[in-house]
Amino acid sequence: MPSADPTAHSGTAVPATADVDAGTGSETHLRAGSHAGPSAGVDADLGEGAGASGLGEDTMDLRLPDELFALIADESSDSHGARRPDQDTAQPSVSIATTRAASVPSFPSLVPAEDDLLDRVADWGPTDTAVGVFQLVPVRVERDLPLISRWMNDPAAAAFWGLSGPQNVTEGHVLTQLVGDGRSVPCIGVLDGTPMSYWEIYRADLDPLARHYPARPHDTGLHLLVGAVADRGRGLGGLLLRAVADLVLARRPSCARVIAEPDIRNTPSIAAFLTAGFRFSAEVDLPDKRAALMVRDRALRHLL
Repeated sequence: MPSADPTAHSGTAVPATADVDAGTGSETHLRAGSHAGPSAGVDADLGEGAGASGLGEDTMDLRLPDELFALIADESSDSHGARRPDQDTAQPSVSIATTRAASVPSFPSLVPAEDDLLDRVADWGPTDTAVGVFQLVPVRVERDLPLISRWMNDPAAAAFWGLSGPQNVTEGHVLTQLVGDGRSVPCIGVLDGTPMSYWEIYRADLDPLARHYPARPHDTGLHLLVGAVADRGRGLGGLLLRAVADLVLARRPSCARVIAEPDIRNTPSIAAFLTAGFRFSAEVDLPDKRAALMVRDRALRHLL
C-alpha cells in the first residue's frame, strides 16, 4: 500500500524539488490481500551465470514463504464471497475508532502473537549518520497523523503517494498497516530530534509484490518520503536510505536483501537508491505502475 526525499518516492515520477520518494502511491506498497495481476517483471540478472535451465541468480532459490501461501489459500477459500477488510479501497471513515473496527482483519494472525514479522522495528534504536543521529519511530496516529497528512498534501508527494486530500485519507492508509499483522510498519524518521520523513518498512516476501519478482524469505521493503521541503534536494535521500538499509540488515539477521520498487520514471529516486548501495535488478509491471526493482544485497553491503 504506498522514499529518502519527497521527490524520490520509491515508486513514482519525482519532480526536481524532491530527492527521494520511496513510496508507490496509494497502493505503492502492494498490500497483502490486494489482488495483483500476473507477474510481468523479469530480473535483469537473468541469464548471467545461468545454467542449462536459463535461470539467473535471483531465481535459483526462489521459495515463497509459507505465510504467503496461507494468505492466498485463505483468500481463495472465502466461501461466503465477503470482501476482506484489507481488500477494501473505499474512502476510509473519518473516525479513528470506527476505522479501526472496520479495518481489523477477520482472519487470524499468520504468526504467533509473541513473534514479530519485522523483528521489533521500535527497538532498532538510533544510528549515526553524516548529517546527525537518525531514528525510526513507529507512527502513533494521535501524535503523527496531522504531520503525515500535511506532507502527503505537498504537490511533490501527492503525485507519487496518491494520499492528498482530507486527513482521513492518510488516516485510512496508516491504520490499515497499524491494525494488520505487522507485515508493514509505518514510521516517522527523526533526524537530530526533528521529525522529517515518513517511512514504511515492510515484508516484501509477504506482500503481493512477491508475485512480481523472484522473492526470497524475509526480503524487506522500504518506502520513504522526505516530508520537509527544506530537507529536499540536499542528498539526504541516498544517505538515509543507506542508513536504514544498514539498520534492516543489522537488526534482521534472517534478511538477506532489502527491496524497493520506485516508479521507473522517477529517476531522482532511482539515483538515490543507487547512491545508497542498491542495484537495479529489473523492470516490473505492477498494478499501478511500471517499477524499477532495486535490491540491496547483504553480501555486497560493504562493496556498494
